[in-house]
Amino acid sequence: MIPKFTTLGSGTTVLMLHGIGGGHVAFAPQVETLAAAGYRAVAWDMPGYGHSAPIEPYTFKGLAQSCVNLIDALQCDHVVLLGHSMGGMVAQEVVARYPERVSRLVLCGTSAAFGKRADGRGADAWAQQFVAQRTAPLDEGKSMVEVAQKLVPQMVGPGSMPEGVRLAEHCMGGVPAATYRRALDCLVTFDRQSALKDIAVPTLLIGGEFDRVAAPAVMQQMAQDIAHARYEELKGIGHLMNLEAPEEFDGLLLDFLAQTRAIH
Repeated sequence: MIPKFTTLGSGTTVLMLHGIGGGHVAFAPQVETLAAAGYRAVAWDMPGYGHSAPIEPYTFKGLAQSCVNLIDALQCDHVVLLGHSMGGMVAQEVVARYPERVSRLVLCGTSAAFGKRADGRGADAWAQQFVAQRTAPLDEGKSMVEVAQKLVPQMVGPGSMPEGVRLAEHCMGGVPAATYRRALDCLVTFDRQSALKDIAVPTLLIGGEFDRVAAPAVMQQMAQDIAHARYEELKGIGHLMNLEAPEEFDGLLLDFLAQTRAIH
């Protein structure tokens, strides 16, 4: 099964993986920027999102396989993989399982594991609480549009661009409730902390100063654990950094791609 996607431009393929409240439209600014800069920009709809068929079971293993199926369909030996939030976890899963398919890696507003892992029981309790909090509005009969209108403003920073916030709300409001529930259940199972040391490709991590979902300190630690990684932080920005500050985000992305082009 090949997920649906949007594509623009030609050149080195940059494959973008959205977060739990996203869709291919969540990378609209980056698709245009990358295409104009001489790259083939591809943004997928994760299984269950947009027109992509859901997978069963809904696991990171399955999502990584779906991603590789797409890479094959794009007729690429390897891609630059850019993942935001849950998409960043899918990207880490792909690199862990299929390292030869990724030439460079960009991780934004994500982490190497869900929740606090110091105490196994604590992690489980935290995961259950997180899922319950996120699904409570749906259980009360609210729509995904209403969920988005409440959640998205809580995720952005004081320096966010209003148009970007509106696009983020539009994306999240269009996510099927059933997919959102399944993605949440999947999200809390993620733990690839031990695989960070094995990532061998040039890696850029982008954090938001006001990101309360993937704290800057967590991403800085990830950058220290990955051999060829660097961390950049967007001031005044929260979790939805590529939509909150697209020009600054795209600048960091293009600089990284230009600097690492000689290596790969």
